[in-house]
Amino acid sequence: MSTAQGVFRRKPIDQIAEDSGDGLTRTLGLWQLTAIGIGGIIGAGIFSLAGAVANKTAGPAVLISFLVAGVASAAAAFSYAEFAGLIPKAGSAYTYGYAVLGEIVGWFIGWDLLLEYTAIVAVVAIGISGYFTELLSLLNIHLPQWMLGAPGTEGQGVEPGSYKVNLFAVILCLLIAYVLNLGMKNAARFETTLVYLKIAVVLLVIVVGVFHIDTDNYNPFFPFGLSGAFTGAATVFFAVFGYDAMSTAAEESKDSQRHMPKAIIYSLAISMVLYVLACLVLTGMVNYKDVDAESAFATAFADIGFHWLGIIISVGAILGITTVLFTFLLGAARVGYSMSRDGLLPQWFAKTHPVKHVPSRITWVLGIASAVIAGFLPIAEAAELTNIGILLAFVVVCVAVIVLRYKQPDLPRTFRTPGMPIVPIIGVVFSVWLITFLTPETWLRFAIWFAIGMVIYFAYSRRNSVMQQQSKR
Repeated sequence: MSTAQGVFRRKPIDQIAEDSGDGLTRTLGLWQLTAIGIGGIIGAGIFSLAGAVANKTAGPAVLISFLVAGVASAAAAFSYAEFAGLIPKAGSAYTYGYAVLGEIVGWFIGWDLLLEYTAIVAVVAIGISGYFTELLSLLNIHLPQWMLGAPGTEGQGVEPGSYKVNLFAVILCLLIAYVLNLGMKNAARFETTLVYLKIAVVLLVIVVGVFHIDTDNYNPFFPFGLSGAFTGAATVFFAVFGYDAMSTAAEESKDSQRHMPKAIIYSLAISMVLYVLACLVLTGMVNYKDVDAESAFATAFADIGFHWLGIIISVGAILGITTVLFTFLLGAARVGYSMSRDGLLPQWFAKTHPVKHVPSRITWVLGIASAVIAGFLPIAEAAELTNIGILLAFVVVCVAVIVLRYKQPDLPRTFRTPGMPIVPIIGVVFSVWLITFLTPETWLRFAIWFAIGMVIYFAYSRRNSVMQQQSKR
């Protein structure tokens, strides 16, 4: 077998269906899957990002920004839904890419997602620590500065060159890893409870805020022009994915082929309704020029005398964004587990807990890695590690669903992407467009990670692949 044939060998879908490794337990129902998806989608998008985009980029048209981003995200979501019903196994975009476009494509998407998902966990943990600090301040509780940040610089209350450790973020990453290792049934209960509390807080904000809307604040609706709304869409797009990480739990769904496609669509639809309603309330209560870019809702309600609601919003933000940690660490662990089971990473990582039936080793490795990033990097530097891999995964999944539909049209699909091939092409175009917004530093980090991945693949993964071992028999 030539090198080209080897690196582009595809794992047959029927063989993927037979994969079991040490076995994951199927415990998740439709609404638990949906809750995991909502947990990954609704987070900083409502509690901070909406205010920042309204104030600086789109004005009241921020709701158009979310709608545009939601439509673009739905194009990719439909593709994920088709694959989730067709290939009900862990791994998501990695597994789909391996099955349709070849081993090396699957490898690099999996390799990228390991970094992206782990970095997202770290970034979100750092963000939650900010809300936690704000909540403590509201309660007149103050922690030592060395516990609340990353490398110190002048003007931050510490000596130049000295270091602070974001202890809260470190503990949070390790706590989520611990919860995920309790077993999927218990972990899903934890996640679902937090998601219900988060939705309750968002609904409280909407219901209370709707009585304080001044319609004059909607005029002008496009203060930054239509281009501002589309620029805002590029920003908030990163608040409307999460179902991709949720789809990595397909192997732990009771009826993945029926439930997973529905959960992907439901989670995105419910999240979009809440995002749009929250944006309407925020920009109706406060003129876009006066929206606080960092704590929009807490400040808006404080200005009308609802200080108590500011505390509830801070608590809701902490609980709500914690669910994002859960979804993406779950996703990272399942991608790593799938790659290890396929022999592309050491199979030691694919070992599951004998009682809990979860991939405990890879979960702890990635949980500790995210804790290190969260504890010692500033949020801006940690954030630069995210986004590009997820967008590339969207491109791969949208392309793969087109290829497979035309190469194997008769495969039993429980969900079929509508508007083929236009809808997935929209997902590709929008993802590529968003990639152009990424900074040169992001591309540099991606290139370094890509190069490391290439060395590992040709030095280890290609030779130890389960597919390679089978070809020798």
